[in-house]
Amino acid sequence: MTSGKQGGKVYLVGAGPGDPELLTLKAARVLGEADVVLVDDLVDRRVLDHARPGARIVAVGKRGGCRSTPQAFIDKLMARLARRGAVVVRLKGGDPFVFGRGGEEAEALRAAGILHEVVSGVTAGIAVPAALGIPVTHRDAAHSVTFVTGHGRNGADPDWRALRAARGTLVIYMGMKRLPAIVDALLAAGFPRETPACAIQHGTLESQLEVVTTLGELPSAAGEAGLGSPAIVVTGEVVRQARVAAVSARHAA
Repeated sequence: MTSGKQGGKVYLVGAGPGDPELLTLKAARVLGEADVVLVDDLVDRRVLDHARPGARIVAVGKRGGCRSTPQAFIDKLMARLARRGAVVVRLKGGDPFVFGRGGEEAEALRAAGILHEVVSGVTAGIAVPAALGIPVTHRDAAHSVTFVTGHGRNGADPDWRALRAARGTLVIYMGMKRLPAIVDALLAAGFPRETPACAIQHGTLESQLEVVTTLGELPSAAGEAGLGSPAIVVTGEVVRQARVAAVSARHAA
């Protein structure tokens, strides 16, 4: 928690990966206290059932490839509302500090002298693979997991060769738009084409759609299945766990 000079307070809240039942108890509590909720586009709107009656709900959507609310506008709006004495919830999908710009917003609030607190959420990089039965770490298959974004600032890519050397699970956020290019880069960095891989869209929701294949076949398989954003891409030996889980789920249905 960071103290402020005056006014209300801002909570940077993670809404979880999609399924509204994966919201934390603390997130539900602060939603019930908020005067204003600034909600991202990817947050399941059922989460807003926890907001108190009369709370002002403001959509400040951000989605790759679409018209988005400028970050500077969001930063100024949070500060202005808090200075007026409002309790503000900035509601984000997943966790605010995992590819959610929460760090940038915390810096802006700190610079403005605004009281603020982070309420962590369940990040999609863990929960979405789990929804398909994939553990991102496993004592026999993966001693590490790395989270990267496929949509870096100014087009910057991760060091794919260093990630290959780590030999752990690789979880890629926001990678569907550039999936063919990302897979080409991974293969060029030494990842075997036969590496188990999957893409999961709308993870944890009723509309979840996935493909489980190999790294070399992933772009074509995802295209044939019609997968788009938002989606999580996972590569590594742990993806083999998904096959049993997927078959079991279909039989149960």
